[in-house]
Amino acid sequence: MKLNKLVLKFVSISFSILVMLLVVIGLIKLGSFCYDFGYRVFSETPVEEGPGTDVSVDVTDDLSEYQIGKLLKKEGLIRDANLFYVQLRMSAYHGKLKAGTYTLNTSMTAKDMMAVMAAEAEESTESTENTENTENTEYETDSGSAGQSSSDGTKTDGAGEENQNTDENEQAGADE
Repeated sequence: MKLNKLVLKFVSISFSILVMLLVVIGLIKLGSFCYDFGYRVFSETPVEEGPGTDVSVDVTDDLSEYQIGKLLKKEGLIRDANLFYVQLRMSAYHGKLKAGTYTLNTSMTAKDMMAVMAAEAEESTESTENTENTENTEYETDSGSAGQSSSDGTKTDGAGEENQNTDENEQAGADE
């Protein structure tokens, strides 16, 4: 009877150790997978080197971003649709892909493909930024004209009135 209890205790402890070992191995495998996936999000290389192969892809309005990734994988442009989806969600192109027919190349990275498929949205953003920069430049030019000096020593203020600069005025300002 004591021997049976001893054997049962040994089997119970062995089983517990085996379960813990499997959990540890599972966590190591999961951690390794997550690290590799995370690393690939930021460093994925193109499918082919060099000139690559041009592939025509039709993107319609009814395709979700994940479905676009699956389409690109099916066409051989990317290796992993899930990876493309995560890269797209983390990029500035999220929600900006437009419907259309695109000629993509197997030597392009996922980011390059996103840029091509979102080109129309980028162009409108850039033109808006250029317009704002032009307006700021014009404002600075107008405000910069106030208080300009001429070569004869007179200074005009914004209203066009002239003030004579004399040595006495300059010295008085320097003493203060």
